[in-house]
Amino acid sequence: MMTQAFYTGLSGLKTSGTAIDILSDNIANISTVGYRGYSVEFASLFEENLNTQGGTTNIDSTVGVGTRVQASSMDTHNGNIALSDKSTDLAIYDDGWFGIAGGGNTHYTRAGNFTFDENSDLVTPDGFYVLGTMGGNIDENDSLSFSLDEVPLGDIKAQTELRFPKTLTYPPEATTEVKFLANIGFEDVVRTVGSGVVDPDGTKNHLRLEFTKSAIQAPPGTQWDVVATTQTLDGTTIYDTKTGTVNFDAQGGLESTTLTTIDNNGSIITMDLGSGYDGIVSTQTPATSGSSIANGTIGGDLLGYAINKNAEVIATFSNGFQSSVGKVAVYHFANDQGLTREAGSKFSQSPNSGEPIFFQDENGNNILGTDVTNFQLESSNVRMEVALTELIILQRSYDSNSRSITTADEMMKKALDMDA
Repeated sequence: MMTQAFYTGLSGLKTSGTAIDILSDNIANISTVGYRGYSVEFASLFEENLNTQGGTTNIDSTVGVGTRVQASSMDTHNGNIALSDKSTDLAIYDDGWFGIAGGGNTHYTRAGNFTFDENSDLVTPDGFYVLGTMGGNIDENDSLSFSLDEVPLGDIKAQTELRFPKTLTYPPEATTEVKFLANIGFEDVVRTVGSGVVDPDGTKNHLRLEFTKSAIQAPPGTQWDVVATTQTLDGTTIYDTKTGTVNFDAQGGLESTTLTTIDNNGSIITMDLGSGYDGIVSTQTPATSGSSIANGTIGGDLLGYAINKNAEVIATFSNGFQSSVGKVAVYHFANDQGLTREAGSKFSQSPNSGEPIFFQDENGNNILGTDVTNFQLESSNVRMEVALTELIILQRSYDSNSRSITTADEMMKKALDMDA
């Protein structure tokens, strides 16, 4: 029995010490973003059968002799969500892991405290690159080749480091269509309607329509002469001038026009004056200053990158336009508890976790499969009050095992003294 007491006490010291180390690590990382705590599972080191009367009994007839650490399991409950002041701070609300790369290895983390470094690469505070899908809409000259509202998540093996150019331009798009809307009234007064238009060089010019009531009228409708002019904003250079007529019915709805296209410093613009009451009208109600709808845009320079609530990396330009240029990936595992902790909130896959996967929608497209939001971070899921309570229990267990060894030692000494 004294030997058993030594076994029990020594194994208890070892397991309690291991558990205290794990719990201390949890407490030390109480403020670590995305940290997942671990708990310890114990098992008997040996078991001894006790003699019992009868062949069957509902009473456990074994007694443990010592303990061992059977497993250290991850707590998969999500931590609290805290607000932040950065769009690059991301939080995963449900299942999932961000992928990060460094030193030739891929790691997984719940910590979404990312930032764009001096090279405009999306990285963690310790320099790991965040993994995701690039939009493929940035050409070799660091110019946006086309605009995207959303970047589709690519194949899981095609995920790459999200690295973006420090300078990026939004190319100008020449105006090709302009629609005008206005009521030029019924009185014989000169009316003008204008629109901003962009030429092939990305310069914003002015397209001006001047309406004058025709000298000869053919009732019951009205007829107007119109002169269209494309010119620089200061009016010093005129690129083209077109003339035509517009015909309105008796109620002022547009019936026809001979004005069609005009040149804008090398770009042909189609002028849409509408039809009926959708566009230019001539009614006896008060005349309006009018408005226009034109396509095309001036060029723009990059103002900066940000991340929206759908984990899209958004580039914002000086011309007011935005485009998605990348998407942060979210990985999933069949067994999250099988991941191997590398350090802090970083994990790596293992045979127990299985290979990382992407969720898919009903059409077979890869999706995040969870809610991701910006301006928020997931805190450590370790609860301080629970951890401190468990630490007190483990410390008392350690003390009890220590005293059992001391007691067994004293009993051994007494037994040896009796032999003497």
